[in-house]
Amino acid sequence: MENSLPPIPAKRYFTIGEVGELCCVKPHVLRYWEQEFTQLRPMKRRGNRRYYQHHEVLMVRRIRGLLYEQGFTISGARNKMLETVGDDRQFKSDDLPDDASLGAPDALGGAAVVGLEGVQGTRHFLSASVRDELLQIRDLLAEAG
Repeated sequence: MENSLPPIPAKRYFTIGEVGELCCVKPHVLRYWEQEFTQLRPMKRRGNRRYYQHHEVLMVRRIRGLLYEQGFTISGARNKMLETVGDDRQFKSDDLPDDASLGAPDALGGAAVVGLEGVQGTRHFLSASVRDELLQIRDLLAEAG
């Protein structure tokens, strides 16, 4: 059924109503999932309005698939999502160059993390492509300076 979901437009932020339409989930369900899945933390602006980013829309679709299509319970889906986070942590601290100030080992799994605090104090993990791009930018700036 995931194939029948509409494509995600190339936007930076999505309202809860838009995410609901893109994922075929009602807004009150999304608010409930925010309480149950700690990884799902949309940015909140004026009046507590929620704004989801592209990766969060993908996460909602993944949660939806686990619950509605694969038959997981909330607890089971939460555990599966936590397992996946561990699998997604590809980089260990020794993969970083010695002079890199991009990350530090995380106490949970040794994954490199960005030292930027996200909304509500959550830390964002760098994907391989983002990390490589940041390292390339740093090298270009070093050459230009």
